[in-house]
Amino acid sequence: MPRQPNLLYITTDHQRADSLFMVQAGREVTPNLNRLARAGCYFTHNYTTSPLCVPARTALATGLYPTRTGVLLNDWDGRTSGDFKPLHQTLAEAGYALAHAGKNHIRVRPGLRERVPFLDWADEGDHRRQLEELGVADNPAADGIGFRREVAERRGNVAVPTRYSSARTAVWPHAEELFMDTWICGRAGEMLRRRMSGSAPFALFVNIWAPHPPLRVPRRFLDMFPPQELALPADVGLVPPGEPANRRRGVPAQLAAGVTMDQWREVWCAHLGLTALADELIGGLWDIVERSGRAGETLLVFTSDHGDHLGQRVMYQKMELYEPALRVPLLLALPGVPPQRCEIPVSHLDVLPTLLEACGLAIPGGLDGHSLLPALRAGQAPDERAVFAQYSGNPEIGDIRRGIIRGRFKYVHDPDDIPELYDLEADPLEQSNRAADAALSDLRRDLHAQLAAWHSARGDRVDYLESGG
Repeated sequence: MPRQPNLLYITTDHQRADSLFMVQAGREVTPNLNRLARAGCYFTHNYTTSPLCVPARTALATGLYPTRTGVLLNDWDGRTSGDFKPLHQTLAEAGYALAHAGKNHIRVRPGLRERVPFLDWADEGDHRRQLEELGVADNPAADGIGFRREVAERRGNVAVPTRYSSARTAVWPHAEELFMDTWICGRAGEMLRRRMSGSAPFALFVNIWAPHPPLRVPRRFLDMFPPQELALPADVGLVPPGEPANRRRGVPAQLAAGVTMDQWREVWCAHLGLTALADELIGGLWDIVERSGRAGETLLVFTSDHGDHLGQRVMYQKMELYEPALRVPLLLALPGVPPQRCEIPVSHLDVLPTLLEACGLAIPGGLDGHSLLPALRAGQAPDERAVFAQYSGNPEIGDIRRGIIRGRFKYVHDPDDIPELYDLEADPLEQSNRAADAALSDLRRDLHAQLAAWHSARGDRVDYLESGG
């Protein structure tokens, strides 16, 4: 294996961990990712640091927990971002040729493009300009056409009317090749072919929007999963007993209010169709690598920033610390590392140190994750450690959640409501909050103390006095 392998780093948005190896309507949802999972290192219990795009992606890029970078929110202008070195810059300084295709929701200061001399770049703005040049009018997020829903979002101590993508579904009305992800991956394929012929190691970052709403889907993919043939999780459309009162006031619960079971089936149909579209595009990119004969010297990463509730617990979108939103797929194809399946909890924070070591680069001190590579090279499960997640609001500080997953248990702290404790092995749908169970009181206190210590050591300002439970 060369000292510095090539890197193909692919992310999707809103893709759930259970999409891999899922069969719906008699077909695999992600056949290409399934093939890559069998051939590489597949992590079944990988957790994002935040069920929100910008904090999650910034943590992935820097290896630092959101409370350390200050990027807790979808801070599009980078007001809270700081001078933290992203993976892209480290690779460029090591001689890699850098390319980017898709969304850029990483917030550091100076910004990503100011830090890194990308040889190729194509993003959603380029796609929008392409549509304008072709005379294609397309604005699915515009208010007033049904793809947005108003909720009362907590900002500080005030509920502010805010519009989010709704659970409405529709057919993408234009040619499939003009769909944003199809277009973006077309540009990515061109970049990949160019870099494959170069002598320097390359790193191509491909950030796919799908299956992010609005749920407009090219007809070919919408037809793949007929709504009435879908097997939905048992808790779609059901609020679990003993749920903390704050959860019904959160954005995901408001977005799901009033959605019928027939509509949830339409939502799943569209979401799965977009997931299948992303899978096909990813398969096409890896095919380019394989046809070049350089797959054995190319490191592949696939993950998603966060998942989506899709009606489970009567919630839609992300922004809570339940499994559908928090647990996301992670695949690593590492040259010289045997295929394996890892079922212990790992974190997005582990990705950056693992990649640096796999690329023969030094791992800086002070990162919040750990390299998984030594264990993977030995064909062993990594050491089991607790993993952590946070939610602090979307555009401004609002609803607060802090979570820890350790082994089979998840504990969630809300400074304004009762705590939550779930046995994920016995209760994977998180229907039974065990925080008040006297038999688990010692465990609850231990998890709370570890959660508070982790976050406090990383600059968190949340009140960790226990409330109720």
